[in-house]
Parts: sequence; C-alpha cells; structure tokens
Amino acid sequence: MAEGEDWNSKVIEEFRANAGKVGGQFEDAPMLLLTTTGAKTGNPHTTPLMYLPYGDRLVVFASKAGADTNPDWFHNIVAHPMATVEVRHKIFQATATVETGEFRDQLYTKQAQLFPAFGEYQRKTTRKIPAVSLRMAGRPPR
Repeated sequence: MAEGEDWNSKVIEEFRANAGKVGGQFEDAPMLLLTTTGAKTGNPHTTPLMYLPYGDRLVVFASKAGADTNPDWFHNIVAHPMATVEVRHKIFQATATVETGEFRDQLYTKQAQLFPAFGEYQRKTTRKIPAVSLRMAGRPPR
C-alpha cells in the first residue's frame, strides 16, 4: 500500500468511526468521503476530501495539495459522474458536475478565504484547480 493510500485509509477509518469527524489537520474542517468508480478499472475508490457547502450541493476541489496533475478521483468522476458521498451520518448517491468559468472562480475563492491552504495550492501549480459540485442524485441542477 502506498503512503498516500495508507494515510487516506486512516482518515477514512477515523471518519467512519466518529460520524464524519476527524482530528489532526482536519479537525473542525467540513469533510466528506467520496467513492468514485475507477476510470480504468471500474473498481470503487474512496477519498476523504474537504468540501464547501453551497446551496443544495457540496463542492470539492481537485487540489492534490497544489501538485501539477489532477488527483485520480477527479479523472474517475469525469469518466463516471455518479458517486457515493458520505457526510456526517448520511450516505447518498450524487451526480458530479465540473464547474467552470466565473462560477468555478467564485467557489474556489470562497474556499480559499475559509481555508487559506487552498489559495496556496493554487499558487503552487500552473493548472487551474477544478471545482466539482456534488448533488444528491435525482435533484435537478439549478
């Protein structure tokens, strides 16, 4: 198991054991677990992510801590936009939409204001970090 996978596994275990709460660097941060379908393998992959609540959606950011490539979960969600979301004590199916343009910029700016590390992530890379809206399946987009 790679170092990142081991770290994720520990966060996932803590999240599930404590109704969505985790400690350490993510204490008091809004966290969710996103389970995507592998773009190449078709296998499920679960990733802990911080999110921004925005109206009827939860927005996650493919920051990968400012790396020059998008995280695997982002490639998975583009290939298969249906995902499972675990947030606090709820589990639901969600439809993912990659946000673009001015709306994406507004969402990212808001997240960076709330959590300055996101501003640093964007400064570290030349790619525009994607914002992905997750809506409970069956709800129409606004």
